[in-house]
Amino acid sequence: MKKETKAIHTAYQENDPYGALAMPVYHCAAYEFPNAAEMIESFCNRSNKPDYSRVTNPTVIYFENKVKALTEADNVIAFSSGMAAISNALICLSAAGKNIVSSQHMFGNTYAFLNSTLARFNVETKLCDLTNIDEVEKNVDENTCCIYLEIVTNPQLEVADLGQLAAVAKRFNIPLVADTTAIPFTEFEAKKLGVDIEIVSSTKYLSGGGTSIGGLVIDYGTCPGFGKRMKQEMLLNLGAYMTPHVAYMQTLGLETLDARYRMQAGNALELATRLRTVPEICHVNYIGLPDNPYYELSQRQFGPTGGAMLTIELADKESCFSFINRLKLVKRATNLFDNRTLAIHPASTIFGNFTESQLQDMDVSDRIIRISVGLEAVDDIFEDIQQAVKK
Repeated sequence: MKKETKAIHTAYQENDPYGALAMPVYHCAAYEFPNAAEMIESFCNRSNKPDYSRVTNPTVIYFENKVKALTEADNVIAFSSGMAAISNALICLSAAGKNIVSSQHMFGNTYAFLNSTLARFNVETKLCDLTNIDEVEKNVDENTCCIYLEIVTNPQLEVADLGQLAAVAKRFNIPLVADTTAIPFTEFEAKKLGVDIEIVSSTKYLSGGGTSIGGLVIDYGTCPGFGKRMKQEMLLNLGAYMTPHVAYMQTLGLETLDARYRMQAGNALELATRLRTVPEICHVNYIGLPDNPYYELSQRQFGPTGGAMLTIELADKESCFSFINRLKLVKRATNLFDNRTLAIHPASTIFGNFTESQLQDMDVSDRIIRISVGLEAVDDIFEDIQQAVKK
């Protein structure tokens, strides 16, 4: 089956007694076993029978299985948020005295988790230019536990060469961990690009319109022991498993992902092209534009679409605030890849607790507006942005 079909027709773990076409929501904490032997097999992770909904739930397992079928991964674990997926995966890989090689260009909370939270447990983060492979090699050493990146950074929209990074990771026998939220995993095959562990905020494209919060860790089985440790330690001891109702909603979202994404990505390209004609906008950054510095690399890695996130640069911070305040259709909100178009000033919100020096190091300018392009008619989105930037 093609991916679009798999997203709808992945089989249930067990036949539903009523023939339900949508996986029922199992809102329960625990499950009865017919005998002691089956109970032992489940609790010791030697069977697929659920034992306790903090770590296994039929509705969540079905969602995980759909993602597993679409990505051809060895293991998929669903978490309560994208940050939960990131933190569980990186805690699983790291230990006191280890280091993670990453970039200054990443989502604000991920940056804070690496450089503040993990740092308190003596895990160092080495920040370098991941687009400079020589610099990456100089930073990897015998204590490096992984290379971590976002495939399209937020909000800088930088794209690194995954093949080159994978080659370095392989040479040093460490995993390449990639947050692939910006481009749906249905559009490209991360494993073929050398990614060992894929992390996704399922809140974004998958949820089907910002309906719910969730995250995924997609394990391709190329990092020995990772999958087992995630299930037997992280999942059990940190308690960040996805809830059944969220899994139900995101399963439904997954069924329409391909159709929604293609419209959003098409809208983003058309909008980015039109916005370049607006004199008040100093610069439009979108990796789907043919003259973007990352266009060829992103096309080669992720296919013909460039995602649904772009940024515009205005004259100054005050112009950005005026623009935000004048919006009528576009929503003043965080999140990405909702059905609605969203706009935010990252420097004062998502990165609002960082110092000016840190913002400069991360290339987060106070002249930048991030736009997540939705499903509305592109004429209406453009008209609203056009009127909002006028003095």
